[in-house]
Amino acid sequence: MEKVLNHYSNDSLKYEAACFLIKNMVFHFYYDGKELTKYRKYFSCFPYTRKSPSELVDSLVKADGEFQPQKLQVKRDICEVDSAYLVRNIDHAFKVWREQPWGKSICFSDFCEYILPYRIGDEVLTDWREDIYNEYNPLLDSIRQMPEASDPFFAAQVLLDSLAKDMIYFSGVFPHGPHIGPGVVKWRSGDCKELADIVEYIFRAVGIPCGTDVMMMRGDNNAAHFWNFVLDKNGNTYEVEFPNPPFKSATELWNPKAKVYRTTFSLNMDMVKHMNKSMDAIYPSFRMPLFKDVTPVYAGEWNKTLTLPHDVLYSEVSPKDILYLCLSCRNEWIPVAYTHVEKDSIRFRDIEGDVIFRLATWNGEELAMCSDPILFEKTSGKIRYFTPGKEQDTVSIYFKYHLYNETYIFRMPGGVFEGSNDSTFQKSDTLFLIKDVPERLYNTLYIHSDKKYQYVRFKGAPGSHCNIAEIAFYDSELSGQLLKGRIIGTPGCIQQDGSHEYTNAFDGDPYTSFDYLHPDNGWTGLDLGTPHTINRIVYVPRNRDNFIRKGDNYELLYWENRRWNSAGCKKAEADSLLYRIPKGSLLYLINHTRGYDERIFEYKDGKQRFW
Repeated sequence: MEKVLNHYSNDSLKYEAACFLIKNMVFHFYYDGKELTKYRKYFSCFPYTRKSPSELVDSLVKADGEFQPQKLQVKRDICEVDSAYLVRNIDHAFKVWREQPWGKSICFSDFCEYILPYRIGDEVLTDWREDIYNEYNPLLDSIRQMPEASDPFFAAQVLLDSLAKDMIYFSGVFPHGPHIGPGVVKWRSGDCKELADIVEYIFRAVGIPCGTDVMMMRGDNNAAHFWNFVLDKNGNTYEVEFPNPPFKSATELWNPKAKVYRTTFSLNMDMVKHMNKSMDAIYPSFRMPLFKDVTPVYAGEWNKTLTLPHDVLYSEVSPKDILYLCLSCRNEWIPVAYTHVEKDSIRFRDIEGDVIFRLATWNGEELAMCSDPILFEKTSGKIRYFTPGKEQDTVSIYFKYHLYNETYIFRMPGGVFEGSNDSTFQKSDTLFLIKDVPERLYNTLYIHSDKKYQYVRFKGAPGSHCNIAEIAFYDSELSGQLLKGRIIGTPGCIQQDGSHEYTNAFDGDPYTSFDYLHPDNGWTGLDLGTPHTINRIVYVPRNRDNFIRKGDNYELLYWENRRWNSAGCKKAEADSLLYRIPKGSLLYLINHTRGYDERIFEYKDGKQRFW
């Protein structure tokens, strides 16, 4: 490190940049070892296989064994970074900062945090800047002479549009591990963390101030969430969840947030001083805060101070202790914010609402929960307690997780069931047009027509790839008998392996589906042999298996008396479950047979509302 400082003794700005890196280097480390090679295979193989992500995982586990992160070796930057590596990094970062027309709009402090760092996480150290610069900098040649190019946000949007044209291989089923390094730029695979890494490497290599913002736990999901931000010439934040351009103003990020943090290379000394605790006394994710709170940037007008009375706590908490605000993750609670108890109240500043939380302290080994679940309403800023009384409520349950996670069901509106006596459907009648997103697995449509048809089909909505899992047509003249015939349709599926052909819609399995090769004009149906009247149609949307599954064993829990209580275990006899529970309860449905996507919810106005 002394060599680096001596090298820049005659360049005050580079000397200051070197000091910034060296000062914070002690807080950074990376993982290495044979297990890392095993882990990277998931991402390097995915773009070159026809296997699904789950099949790839099974294949690699069979070949290499389970990924065991506990066997990785920890190496500290301060012991591993040499002077030549650091000088190359600093020189190249300054080169792009000074040569690009937008560099003049980037202040030195933003340069240090969002362009200069030699790493973006805990990846193995490599020389990555020059190769990525040589590949992607030419994509910006056409705009450098434009007046708008003085704004890094303009350059960011142009570059993002180019990046979004290439294939992305998304999967959320790979094992969790460290950052995989700049190889992700080539592989373009992984979940939101890896996709954010792709953008960060590329943008920093060409001198665009970029980083990753994160929710330690989403307010409506069982996972952390990562996305990219860039700064315009005025320091305003724009965000994107790659590969979904364009950049948008930070306040347009729709997810319930509670807290948003911006990853930094420098240690947040203000947070360290405010917590005022030894490392062991702090919850692990807050011990070395290489992040800063940017919740106000995202919450905008909904940014609020959450104020609670002391009596929400099960017992007294000392003002010297740290009190954590925790969001739900399946049946656990994950800290996302902290505070110290004040004399008159408990205050968490800079919080966006529409989240259910509990309060907890950390005893050095585990969280000690201190409160019941509480809802903080976004628009009103009010808090709501789940305090069920003696009145009972009958609830009908159709799914165990947010419907928005069932992304394929949103492709159903605009789909149409048609009947015809012409095999080409040049002349056809509309039997039913789907207008609403289905909210259960099996959906029954009643047809009011006496006309007979030999050919019946489902034609997918534009852009839907004709996604549908199952169709059944019934004849009114034959006492509602299920009609059978020769399966007809448009051949070809996106997977190009025969796994999602049009014939799947009639195989009796609600978990196989049609995924047409092209976004538009896909259809699947039956040649009934002879004309029939259609009394009703039952269809199943393509789905991710979060609806109630017949034959599986479920248990509904409700919160009361500081704990989850069982409302009983049931084997599903259809695609719904009926329970009697205390009205106003917070609920949680467990599938004991399979799956892992489960989420807290309440039953309100006859529907499930997930949080």
